[in-house]
Amino acid sequence: MMETKTITSLQNPLVKKVLALKEKSRERKKSGFFVIEGQRELQLALKGDYEIETILVCPEITGNSNSQIPNVSADIKDSNIEKIHLSKSVYDKLAHRGSTEGILAIVRVKNHTLKNIRLSENPLILVAESPEKPGNLGALLRTADAAHLDAVLVANPKSDMYNPNVIRSSVGCLFTNQVGVGTSDEIIRFLKEKNIKIYTAALSASKNYVEADFRQPSAIAVGTESTGLTKNWLENSDQNLIIPMQGEIDSMNVSVSAAILIFEAKRQRGF
Repeated sequence: MMETKTITSLQNPLVKKVLALKEKSRERKKSGFFVIEGQRELQLALKGDYEIETILVCPEITGNSNSQIPNVSADIKDSNIEKIHLSKSVYDKLAHRGSTEGILAIVRVKNHTLKNIRLSENPLILVAESPEKPGNLGALLRTADAAHLDAVLVANPKSDMYNPNVIRSSVGCLFTNQVGVGTSDEIIRFLKEKNIKIYTAALSASKNYVEADFRQPSAIAVGTESTGLTKNWLENSDQNLIIPMQGEIDSMNVSVSAAILIFEAKRQRGF
């Protein structure tokens, strides 16, 4: 058996590549790869059929001196995946968190065009228009996973899907959801072509969200916390929805609002 390579220098080209992939959206887009950190996230990516190029392990943290990787080895069937050991100092430089069990991976991005989205006969979809913060997008993906939605469609994204903060805040749910990316016009056209009702979270010309009929094919669209959905979405909405509030403010965190609407839809569907 070939001995596993060990990297101990911060000047190693692979170390520089990993840092660039973690820190620069341009590098992720140019290369078509991104970095996963942690055993749970790697397991979810494997279950989501992501292509793993390289796995980087710190034996000093994993307590495993051979090429096997705790908890994920059984999921890795491709013997062509490169496995490399890292010294503790190198791993600490590359890892964002100290609690990620000593594992990193270089992974190929997926194609998120709308034509790749596959829907059930009665789909329930979340649409997020221009989510401002990676953390909010991650939280939306986490909610979508909890509700087992058909898909999450991201309109006019302001950051790339593989921003480390999206992966981290979604706790790996980026890999468990069907995700489509496009312009608002493209997504609206996609939904209308498939006869999916568009329900928009909005303050004006709205009715109480519990009065909506989510039992039919439905898309729930949410906008930014600062300005909400754009005119394009409101003009193409089948119904604007509002979540009545009794406090002094008139809005909530976008992921909280989305969760309320999504689980009302799930309740109506008997789940």
